[in-house]
Amino acid sequence: MTVFNYEKDANGIVTVTMDMSGPVNAMNTEYDAAMTSTVDRLENESGLAGVIIASAKKTFFAGGDLHEMLKWQKGMESQAYDYVMDNKELLRRLENLPVPVVAAINGAALGGGYEICLACNHRIAWDSRAVILGLPEVTLGLLPGAGGVVRLTNLLGLQKALPFLLEGKKASSAQALKVGLVDELVSSVEDLVPRAKAWILENGKNESACVQPWNVKGYKIPGGRASSPALAQLLMMAPVQLMQKTRGLLPAPEAILNVAVEATRLDYDAALRVETRSFIPLVTGDVAKNMISTFFQMNEVNGGKSRPKGVAPSTVKKLGVMGAGMMGQGIAYVSALAGIEVVLKDVSLESAEKGRAYSEKLLDKSVARGKIDTAKKEAVLALIKPSVDESDLQGCDLVIEAVFEKLELKNKITQTSESCLTDQGIWGTNTSTLPITRLAQASSRPDNFIGIHFFSPVDKMPLVELICGEKTSDETLAKAFDFTRQIRKTPIVVNDAVGFYTSRTICTGMQEASAMIAEGIHPVRVDNLGKALGWPVGPLTLHDEVSQKLMLDIVNTQIEMGLLRPEDDSTPEGTAVIKTMFHDHQRGGRYHGGGYYDYSEEGKVIYPKLLELYYKSNYEISDQDIKDRLLFRPVIETLKCLEEGVLRSVSDGNIGSLMGIGAPTWTGGYIQFVNTYGLEKFANRCEELAAAYGERFRAPTIVAEKIKQGKTF
Repeated sequence: MTVFNYEKDANGIVTVTMDMSGPVNAMNTEYDAAMTSTVDRLENESGLAGVIIASAKKTFFAGGDLHEMLKWQKGMESQAYDYVMDNKELLRRLENLPVPVVAAINGAALGGGYEICLACNHRIAWDSRAVILGLPEVTLGLLPGAGGVVRLTNLLGLQKALPFLLEGKKASSAQALKVGLVDELVSSVEDLVPRAKAWILENGKNESACVQPWNVKGYKIPGGRASSPALAQLLMMAPVQLMQKTRGLLPAPEAILNVAVEATRLDYDAALRVETRSFIPLVTGDVAKNMISTFFQMNEVNGGKSRPKGVAPSTVKKLGVMGAGMMGQGIAYVSALAGIEVVLKDVSLESAEKGRAYSEKLLDKSVARGKIDTAKKEAVLALIKPSVDESDLQGCDLVIEAVFEKLELKNKITQTSESCLTDQGIWGTNTSTLPITRLAQASSRPDNFIGIHFFSPVDKMPLVELICGEKTSDETLAKAFDFTRQIRKTPIVVNDAVGFYTSRTICTGMQEASAMIAEGIHPVRVDNLGKALGWPVGPLTLHDEVSQKLMLDIVNTQIEMGLLRPEDDSTPEGTAVIKTMFHDHQRGGRYHGGGYYDYSEEGKVIYPKLLELYYKSNYEISDQDIKDRLLFRPVIETLKCLEEGVLRSVSDGNIGSLMGIGAPTWTGGYIQFVNTYGLEKFANRCEELAAAYGERFRAPTIVAEKIKQGKTF
């Protein structure tokens, strides 16, 4: 039995309904066989009047099989090229049929799914939220390899196509109709095939209905070809803007731009070959493999891989947030946006109302941008209640304490407010460094106590780090996990330790940058090479934003608690720079008037005294050593967290590093970086760095163990 159901009606219209094995339709070996036999049959069908491509799944077509793509390695380029060209040829034959071909789109058509739609003469979609269209391959380090770049550029023109190609932009059914991704909509899914048949009958005698526009001699691409004066500015600026965005670290956007431009210069079939030649180095390269691995691991994390099994799902109906400062107000906003009733409590009503005003400001922006209407804004605001009254917290399913990083203050709030929870309620503390087990000692129910670490700004940062203390129960972890998904965030789960995972790891890059300052390296060089790695900002700029004062306060608190000893510092030179700048020169970070940089409306400049104290113009070190030191430090720390059991899984480590601490996208996460770098090569480079710069670069034992086992992480 074929997985493409083939039905011909009395009018000569064939409906091909894709119903492949598994939950979705996808481009794989099963698809190859089914599409080949289907196209063969269509080409030989007598009395054929038209063709409808439909789906029996909830999604129209999911795209390429990423598991298969991961198998394509360097050295397999010729084999991969032939495979892709064969795949392209099937769609080329489909669009060259002498009858109209219509896509009846009942659900998501992304990547290869939308490429099938583009090979049809007419596209009809169900007007539903279930329908999402686009070519998101760039987000996986790839380009649309089944003709998507060439066809979309020919269909929309270069300028309109580029956002969908370079950004992986997706469109709803209504948006798709507006920009031309589909030709018409129907109000119900049941109307799709009947409407497709009606269109074929209405246009059966119209020659243009069965000819793709780019197959017509003299076809003019919307907006003009690359040589058009109208595109001159776009073609001049696009490469520059792309380089500013990717810093040359992501090859897919550059390849896509090149193919799209060539699609406006070359004849259609030649452009398809260029697309394939550009696709092959991407699919066999490390960057795509890293980004595809990230995609799978993200699905694992969000799908509940780290959530305790056997615990019933839960939702939070009423949330208490203790502290209406920067973190508390952000937590209140994202929770109310998810439909949760929020009590925002602070020491004064004025402070609590100020925290609620933060949500109003963000909602006003959403209204102005057309993302929500006024009614939605008012409904969300109505869910946030500013308060100073302890009794308002009664009946909360969850309370999140989000006050200053002071052990005594957090303990006091736990002791005075914990009784407001329901019998099944849990207590969460938003701390970035203080040990959960120590904080839970103030609780009468330590099994219901968990760390819920948000990242600033909460409305934009997608990650939440859940930290389990020694007594945190599986039920508590499951509830915190469910809450995180309820507010549309990604939860990673870690065990208790000083700094947990994210705070502990992000500090290493900043500390290494400070150590480089102590050695005599110019601060601008350090920052620029940090950005060249793919970090959002340089490590010194990040340190200024985080604030040196905060880092010193945290270290001092941990020393007072007996959690750290001064001699445990792996970068004493870097710490000495921070202390000197703070204590002797009052440089506590940007918020405190300046740090490594002075800040003004015109921008930032290096604090002159920093150069006087440390910069050595004759100090010699290669750019590669600087970049490796900045990258290897957080990678090594991540591996230590995995080795020590702070990280519960490789997936949590990779996703946490990408979404919480700014690991470069091309790495696929700090642990995945080691896999594609090569474990033996990584261990050898660590030895070189350790010999030159100190024991902090020694590879953790877990690396040698994996090498011995012949495994990767």
